[in-house]
Amino acid sequence: MGSNGGGSGASEAYIESSEPLLGKSGQQEEDISSQNYGPIGYNHGRRYIQDIPFLIVFIILVLLTFAFGIFSIARHNSNYGSVGSYVYDRNSTTCTKKSSLATRDRVLGLGFEQGFRTAWHAGYQRVAYYPSLVMVGSTRHLLRDTVWTLVITLILSIPMISGLLWLLRTYTKQIVYACLPFFVLLPIFINVFWFVACTMSKDCRETINLALRIFILIFIFLLIGIIVWIIVANWNRIELTIRILRTGSEGLASNVRLLVVLPSLTIALFVFFVPIIVFLSYAGLNGKIVPNPKVVESGYACGGTTGVECCLWKEDRWVPAYFALAIITMIWSATTMMEAHVYIISGTLAQWYFHKSSSAPPRSIRSSVRNAFGPSFGTVCVSGLVFGVVRIVRAAIDSARRGQEGIVFVILRCCVRFVLFAFEFVNKFTINFAAITGESYCSSARMSYELLRRNLLSAAVVEAISTRILYGILFVVTVVYAIVVCAILKAATSLGGDAYFVTVFAWVLLFLILLFFVHILDDVVDTVYICYAMDKDRRDLSRPEIHDVYSRLPVSRDDTFFPYSNAEA
Repeated sequence: MGSNGGGSGASEAYIESSEPLLGKSGQQEEDISSQNYGPIGYNHGRRYIQDIPFLIVFIILVLLTFAFGIFSIARHNSNYGSVGSYVYDRNSTTCTKKSSLATRDRVLGLGFEQGFRTAWHAGYQRVAYYPSLVMVGSTRHLLRDTVWTLVITLILSIPMISGLLWLLRTYTKQIVYACLPFFVLLPIFINVFWFVACTMSKDCRETINLALRIFILIFIFLLIGIIVWIIVANWNRIELTIRILRTGSEGLASNVRLLVVLPSLTIALFVFFVPIIVFLSYAGLNGKIVPNPKVVESGYACGGTTGVECCLWKEDRWVPAYFALAIITMIWSATTMMEAHVYIISGTLAQWYFHKSSSAPPRSIRSSVRNAFGPSFGTVCVSGLVFGVVRIVRAAIDSARRGQEGIVFVILRCCVRFVLFAFEFVNKFTINFAAITGESYCSSARMSYELLRRNLLSAAVVEAISTRILYGILFVVTVVYAIVVCAILKAATSLGGDAYFVTVFAWVLLFLILLFFVHILDDVVDTVYICYAMDKDRRDLSRPEIHDVYSRLPVSRDDTFFPYSNAEA
């Protein structure tokens, strides 16, 4: 964002963009809405607890999960692992222990913890007994090299994220144009490399015949052609996308501590999951050993070589309900934490935006975290619930595709997916708005819709191309890293073909880490977008350089972008 014409250009663009987008009727609606809601900006004052019913329900679910989990530990049956030592007594119609296995029963009766250690020891002896299962030297080398590669990848991801943020902030145009050719060249290289490697490998030639290899090669080239077409069709949007990415990177760089706080919250979520997982493992141990119904009703012989168990383990009736309760709690907690991330990002960036200074205001992240897990935690829970339900319904629809492909089902699926997309879109900007204003979920959804409708709702999905470019840059960086890792493993180790598997693990780890960074940057772009809409609604000019970028967004997706001159670019 050069200084040439920054203030005047932004002011002129802002004055032009302040004109009503919907004509006189739109201006009348804007005046009515403005009277209803008043000026909208960041709420620095006291915030009140919102969405209390959802907050109470979430807390009750968590408390019930932990309460019944502790109950499952206290009341677990230590005979779970000794079902095979029981036989069916036809006289008493009950299961009794085999007298010859009393010693084993006593060992298993010492408790779940000691029984687990005994089973672990027995399993270790069993593995040690069979030479084919013992870890040979090559396997140990593979495990060692894999662990070291993943550790080094994890360590290198920190400077890679810092370097990528610096490049996106300083050399946005250069890195975008440098990565664009790789969006095409890397898939071509991987496609040709796979085809040649499979042709030279005897096992691969026997598994995949020549016709199938050629078909896959051509199909992937067709996909690459689609990528080329997408790039060419959106070429006129590249310059604006570069400016949007630079603006978002500037905001994230000014609040770089978010890159420490958000991963820490994710680690805290995993720590929260640990006791629940332990509770689930103990819940299955609550029950009793009962006779096999087949043996009781039909009088079948059991045990020995018959293949029929004399006795079975029967869980208590409350165990399935507890599994459902714990899984729902974990899913809701995970989605709530994801929305808390968005809330913290939005609150922090909004304070930076309205601060009207290049540096972030003091304690902005701390106040956002306090609001997210304090007065607005109920709102975050609602947003997490909506997000989780939408994802579950979408997964259910996708899994139901295989069996039903009738025209009615296809139409119904399209309608449902459209509704789900609408919910996701509204939820996305609602949590941004709630973080800025401190309003409840429903109020934030209504006010954010009114705000965008009065200003630039029709352009609200245009900046999605910046997300695609970020994913493309992410793909290029991770693939280049994977190629370097593979070359080093091939030259410095004796893994042979196993080097490809280690490379895949390293690529997946780096991809997930950088994907987390991309999601943060994407949320920053959305927050700046909302803040710009608030500025535009109040006819304010908090950050002229950002107005200069977002004022060039088209009114609708069919309109053309306002081009940048060479001096501006």
